[in-house]
Amino acid sequence: MKKYQLFIGGKWTDSLSGETFETINPGTGEVHALVSQGGEEDLNHAVKAARKAFESGPWATMSPSDRGRLLYKAAQKMWVNSDFLAEVESKDNGLPINETKHIALPSTIDVLEFYAGLANKVQGDTLASPHNRFNYTLKEPLGVIGAIVPWNFPLMLTMWKLAPALAAGNTIVIKPAKETSTSILELAKLFQEVGIPDGVINIVPGPGSTVGSALASHPDVDKIAFTGSTDTGRLIMQAATKNLKPVSLELGGKSPNIVFDDATLEDAVNGAMFGIYFAQGQVCASGSRLFVQESIYDKFMDLFASKVQSIRVGNPLEVTTQMGPQVSAQQLKTIEKYVAVGLEEGAELVTGGQRGNKNGYYFTPTIFGDVTNEMTIAREEIFGPVVSVIRFKDEEDALRQANDTIYGLASGIWTNDLKRAHRMARGIQAGTVYVNTYSMLDSTTPFGGMKQSGFGRELGVQAMDMYTHSKSVWIDLAEKGLNWYGG
Repeated sequence: MKKYQLFIGGKWTDSLSGETFETINPGTGEVHALVSQGGEEDLNHAVKAARKAFESGPWATMSPSDRGRLLYKAAQKMWVNSDFLAEVESKDNGLPINETKHIALPSTIDVLEFYAGLANKVQGDTLASPHNRFNYTLKEPLGVIGAIVPWNFPLMLTMWKLAPALAAGNTIVIKPAKETSTSILELAKLFQEVGIPDGVINIVPGPGSTVGSALASHPDVDKIAFTGSTDTGRLIMQAATKNLKPVSLELGGKSPNIVFDDATLEDAVNGAMFGIYFAQGQVCASGSRLFVQESIYDKFMDLFASKVQSIRVGNPLEVTTQMGPQVSAQQLKTIEKYVAVGLEEGAELVTGGQRGNKNGYYFTPTIFGDVTNEMTIAREEIFGPVVSVIRFKDEEDALRQANDTIYGLASGIWTNDLKRAHRMARGIQAGTVYVNTYSMLDSTTPFGGMKQSGFGRELGVQAMDMYTHSKSVWIDLAEKGLNWYGG
């Protein structure tokens, strides 16, 4: 069993309390690491180290091009260690090793390379001014960033915050989820090895109720970036209001995935499967509400159920595994609760709906049919491999039901009618619209939500705006300075 410490000011240290917590391999249910548990005072030390690095350390005087080179060097270090990082991640959160190696890790490194290239492209504007003055703007880093990241994609969602924050010249304090701290701590080792200055990256694992709350409300943290549940997002906002710090929130979803009768059926079935069962359904943007047009409902469901029943659930470290375990025993109980509610409210359990017969936290891929949009399983985020299939009549009905939710993160449309695709893309209330595909990500493409799915955009050039502010500069060019009072 490996032991991990806090990472503060470039040093590995035990928490001041000496407390630790165990992290569980969800594939076996066994302890695989022991992690120092930070507290509020540890968090204070981390913020202080980040502030020092931002204001007076080598990071403060480093040129943007040199920052970019250092970040790119870290990306290359990650490529060299990608198999190791993938295995740590899969042991931490249960993501199948094929998905970690071939989807999550390459995407994570690509994000770092993308923002490494943007480090020397953060720039202000020269403004149109009268002849007697000169106006321009500077784009400057905010300062100390507080990043609170979830357990479903620890490395990737950490990088969505760390890479643009550092590229813009900020420093960062990261609060990982307790369930999945080890891969982020391993990441810090790689950054340290390539020469990231002390204090630029700080990591304090611990409970959200103490470390997360202290980070969100800390007076010397300049911005909070959070990915997680909508309920926790509300608490983050409340804590941040104490110091009126900016917040970006990427929260929950109950995303509609809509299949029209003119769609290519097999493509739609495969897309629906990936949309809900990728990462065991523990994806904020998963297509958990599957709308199928009435005229093809039975045909679609026959093929869909048949394919879902063939999904290989097993040890996440085995290359033949297609779906791994849920992240924790608590998450497993939550999924079981929702399945029970779905049955009570009259939904048809087509397949699945029970724990897997294995050690660890496994749940079978589950389909509920004949769901109505008013049922609990269609309203609330389950965050597991459970899809609610809902009938719809026509385009108008699909759009009405799709938008009847508090969330607005992602959506999918399956159709071969180009005009319909564009109409639906305009009408759906979601930050992302997939057409004849689902769950795609790219470093160049902004990602974020509407309504109670949060605000702000991660990825893309737009994300740099969340980690910088604009400063206006006025220069008087008149031969004789302005004097409002005469003389």
